[in-house]
Amino acid sequence: MTAPGPGGRRSGRGPDDDPRPTVRPTRVRDVAAIAVVAALLGNILVQLTYGSLPTLPVAAAVVVTVLAAAEAAGGVVLRRRIERRNGAVPVPPLVAARAVLLAKASAVGGAVVAGLWVAVLMHTLPRAAVVVAAFRDSVVAGIGVVSALLLIGAAFWLEYCCRAPDDPDDTDGGIRST
Repeated sequence: MTAPGPGGRRSGRGPDDDPRPTVRPTRVRDVAAIAVVAALLGNILVQLTYGSLPTLPVAAAVVVTVLAAAEAAGGVVLRRRIERRNGAVPVPPLVAARAVLLAKASAVGGAVVAGLWVAVLMHTLPRAAVVVAAFRDSVVAGIGVVSALLLIGAAFWLEYCCRAPDDPDDTDGGIRST
């Protein structure tokens, strides 16, 4: 019998006991939880400081859309190279690993940004009919939420595109219910 190794795993060499570290797919519930926490903390911050904030720029919301488009396009290119379509040059493993880390970071960052834009909406939307600045900020925040959701979607797409076509754990097409 072998003693448990780091993290409580046994160090025996069974068929299912791979000693190499693995990266698990990002879970939707984790991203949603991050967005909810960011929205709650952002709401407190907005409640305390909204009166002293300048008008929210539309560019702050649109920049995230540009990042999402670049990430989605990168996913398409990587997928073609991973599947070696039309004789494409294979992707070095380190490039794929970096792309997965970018996707994971973008999903978390997009969740935080979405939560903060939702916090602004929670404060400005009830006041939008009365205060002109609140109406404009509500529109910008709405664009920001959509942009952040696009970034999260692009992050999940990029992460999916980096999977090996013959991945034995990918029996459900990349959809995880947990």
